[in-house]
Amino acid sequence: MTALTLYGKADCHLCEVAKEIVETVVADLPEGAVDVTEVDILTDPQLMEQYGEKIPVVLIDGNLHAFWRVDSSRLRSALTAASAV
Repeated sequence: MTALTLYGKADCHLCEVAKEIVETVVADLPEGAVDVTEVDILTDPQLMEQYGEKIPVVLIDGNLHAFWRVDSSRLRSALTAASAV
């Protein structure tokens, strides 16, 4: 199973857009292929320092995939490739 982590915070327009893109792309993949975890960076000062100016941030299997803007085609390709491994 591929792990996708979405870092963001409440009242962040780009975070909401990224969440919608992630949900749409994951819904098109086989059920159970991707485990999505959302993390609010406001709950951890270290995450706020690390990602505060870059959110939304998407990690795939712990590796940086995207920040600020998430492209659905690129995300789909990355998740498909990660799931095939």
